[in-house]
Amino acid sequence: MSTGVIIALIVIVAAVIAVAAVLAVRARGSHGGGRSLKQRFGPEYDRAVARHDGDVKAAERELGALVERHGGLRERPLEPAERERFEARWTAAQERFVDSPREAVAEADRLVAELAGARGYPDGGQYEEQVAALAVHHADHVNGYRHVHHAARVNGDGGSQDGRATGTEDLRSAMVEARALFDELVGQGRPEHGRHARNRPADGRDTRAREGHHLPWGFHRHQTKEG
Repeated sequence: MSTGVIIALIVIVAAVIAVAAVLAVRARGSHGGGRSLKQRFGPEYDRAVARHDGDVKAAERELGALVERHGGLRERPLEPAERERFEARWTAAQERFVDSPREAVAEADRLVAELAGARGYPDGGQYEEQVAALAVHHADHVNGYRHVHHAARVNGDGGSQDGRATGTEDLRSAMVEARALFDELVGQGRPEHGRHARNRPADGRDTRAREGHHLPWGFHRHQTKEG
């Protein structure tokens, strides 16, 4: 076998190895990106896949675009006075639920929008964009905002598409779900609290009751005056 043929074979083999290496790296990157997105978005990942009728690649493209658009957002800490105002308004809305659940839900919707805006997210007037940004940074609880926003709009428009207003139990559920996101945004607004330390003092107990933010007695019961 001539020297020229040997050199040609060596070049071909090297090229094949190089191409295989590139493909392997891309494959690992693709799988790693999917795992990373699934870990980051949690329930939002599953919702995106369902929204795309099971097309995982399409869902991951959508979520990847959200990360590119909003991943660099830095949340602004709340001033103590701001935080206290938000917490007081939420407590008042929760107490109002007993007599006026629809008004309470509408106020909860406004509060989450305002609080998110105060933390540096897109303004509440850009609801879809605000939700998209929250999904990137608060994927576990952003659906509570969707729930309370939908409930507020349905009741504000006088009922659902079939003409029936949302029932009290659904309004209650919307308030509870939205409260989880509210707590996370308020808790992370404390300079001394990290992502996994919100509302937890040294003894491990939840500080919300200690701070006066426990649910009012009637909130867990079927004693609202509106059905």
